[in-house]
This record gives sequence, structure tokens and C-alpha cells, in this order.
Amino acid sequence: MSAVSDLYPLGLRVRGRLVVVVGGGPVAARRVRGLLDVGARVRVVAPALAGDLAELAAADAVEHRAREYAPGDLDGAWLVHTATGVPAVDAAVADDAEGLRTFCVVAADAAAASAWIPASATLAEEQVVVAVHAGRDPRRAVRLRDGIAAALEAGELPLRRVRPRGADGPGATPAHPGRVALVGGGPGAPGLVTGRGRRLLASADVVVVDRLGPRSLLGTLSDDVEVIDVGKTAGNHPVPQERINELLVEHALAGRDVVRLKGGDPYVFGRGGEELAVCRAAGIDVEVVPGVTSAVSVPAAVGIPVTHRGVAGGFSVLTAHEAVAHVPGGADHTLVLLMGVTRLARTAEALVAAGRPASTPVAVVEDGYGPRQRATFGTLADIAGRAADAGVQPPAVTVVGDVVRLAPGWAAHTADDRSVSTS
Repeated sequence: MSAVSDLYPLGLRVRGRLVVVVGGGPVAARRVRGLLDVGARVRVVAPALAGDLAELAAADAVEHRAREYAPGDLDGAWLVHTATGVPAVDAAVADDAEGLRTFCVVAADAAAASAWIPASATLAEEQVVVAVHAGRDPRRAVRLRDGIAAALEAGELPLRRVRPRGADGPGATPAHPGRVALVGGGPGAPGLVTGRGRRLLASADVVVVDRLGPRSLLGTLSDDVEVIDVGKTAGNHPVPQERINELLVEHALAGRDVVRLKGGDPYVFGRGGEELAVCRAAGIDVEVVPGVTSAVSVPAAVGIPVTHRGVAGGFSVLTAHEAVAHVPGGADHTLVLLMGVTRLARTAEALVAAGRPASTPVAVVEDGYGPRQRATFGTLADIAGRAADAGVQPPAVTVVGDVVRLAPGWAAHTADDRSVSTS
């Protein structure tokens, strides 16, 4: 018979119940800390206590019987741990526990025990506890536990609730509202979403997604997760922002956990502040998960750093709908424009009129990290015409400043210009 074939995995609720720990050394201390964390009443039987066990006893956090173990010490116990390091004492404790029909963990001899402590990991906010038994190989159990915990933290395993938060059973009315998470999805590549964002997505009941969010991640969701597409394109906003706010509140008040999956960062032209305020006004718990903003990541995708020592010491991020003429004007201050393809000619003219040289380098990067990624290079004098000739389409990020010259594509662009001018 294998070591785990007769093992019945079980979670014990010991809050308010007596657990007896025999022994006062480091192993006993670890057991006591874990038991106190889950609300158990703890009695420790040992002549002396090591480390923080003595402090816990002095503070009356545990009951301490300062002597050797004696019959009767287990009276009233729901669970027993023995970790004296003395085989005869541990055996006596285990025998007495057996006679009382009380389960007993024997730290030094698993074969003599009637209960075992697994390697465990807890995601408290998700109310998930993972416990791993691996026969009599605790290091193997720890490695498995760590692997599972890492996958949970990364959102690679399904964390979504089946029962509503705080409800007694399927179909019951939720006792508490759900949560809303405003998750920055980055520029669209699934690998650029934070681990926290992936984990919240894995536990979501409802996902409200933008057009520029990492939509490939939607394929990892369970079929019964509700996905609401509120994507906008230029001049086409089928779901207005007010309705998006209402959707977040309605689903959360129904007890569902909602992820608002956005492109970039929720607070960089993402209306995240407005959504946060509406949810909080409705009494809903909201978490904001930062994302990799496209203002920095999309230029980086084609080799453009928005700052570079000796070239640019700062940068500004604007939508092209704003007054671009009022930002610092030198070519050593990078200007990043979002959502500005249709206004590119007027933007370039406004920048030149405000004092930027017409020869200032410009790059328009389409679909950063996506299948259509492409960079079109030029200067303020000619970028609008070059973009029109190339058929540039949104989504695109425009970078203005000398840092554009650092992109590998800039050299090819200038080489093409020279060949045209000398032909």
C-alpha cells in the first residue's frame, strides 16, 4: 500500500477550539504560529519555551503548562501536535491521543501519526488554500506547493468563484458586493500584463474589455465568464463612458467580481479615475492595477527610448487633441502623442508654428506589439505626407524629438532619402 493511499485530505476549522502542542522548540513554535493565525486556542506543554513561544506565553496568547508531558494534558483537545524530539514522549502523546479519538501529528515520525501537516500556500484575499501531501517526502511536497502557488499568483490557474461572494449556495443572493479591478493591459501583448492583472483576470466573473486591451487573454477564460466589449474606434463609441460606469457598478452590486481590462495604463488617458470615483461612490471596493503605458512601450518596440542621456532628458505625453504648442519646445524634450493619426498634419504645423524646427525627427508607430507593427519616419515638415502615402492607420503612437534618430529604422529612412535625392 502506498504512503498516501489511506490518506483522506481534509480542511479543519479550529478557530476557537483547543489544540495541544507538546514541545517548546523551533518545530513546535512553527506549529503554534500557524494555529494562532487561524484562530485556534493553543495549549503548549513543555518545561521551557524557545524564542517567540516564550513571548507568546508571557502575553497570554497561549496557555503554557511549564513541565513535562503528563496524562490529562490532552483533555478537551480537538487536535494534538507533538514535537518534543524525544521518541518515547512523542509515542506516549500519540498513544494517549489515539485513546481519546483525537487526531495527532507527530513531527519526528510520520508513520506514528494519525494526521499530517501538508505543505500549504494561502491566497487570503481569494480565500484559497492549497495543500500538498507527498507521502513521506516533505521537500517534494514543498516544491510542488511552490509551483502551484506560483501558477496561482501568475493567473495561470482558474481562480474564479462558483458561488457568489458571501452567498450560502448557488443561486443565493450575495451577502456582499463584488469587487472591481481596473487592470492596465499594456500595449496588447499578453506577456506585458502584470502578474497581478493576470491573477485578477483568472478570478473574474465579468470582464469589460477595451479594443486595445490584450484581447488574446480572453481565450483563457471559462466559457461562463461574461465578456462585455466596450471597444471604441475613432468617431465610433458604441458604449458611452456613462454606460461603462453603470455596467461596472451593476455587476459588482450583483456580487460579481469585475475586471475592467484596458489598454495601456488605467490612468494614462484611460478614464480610470472616473470609473474609480463612480465605483467608490456606490460603495464598491476597487483596485487599480497599473499597466505598461503605450506612450513608453510602443516607441520602445521599434527601438526608440523616450529619454536618453545626452539626447533627451524628459518627455511629455499628450493626446493630439490637446494644445501641443504649450509643451517644452526643444528637440531634447520628447513629445509622445496618442490617438493623433487623423490630426497629424495640423499637429505638425502647430508644433512648427510654436518654434520647433521643421527638421525635428518624427516617428509614427502603428499597432505596437501587434501583427501590423510598423514605423513610419519623417520630420515635422513631411511626416503627414509620408504617413498618408504609407496608409498609416490607428492605433498609432507618434514620437517627436531627437530620440527618434536612435531607432534602427531611422538609418534606413535617411539612406532611402539620400538615394532618392541623388538618383
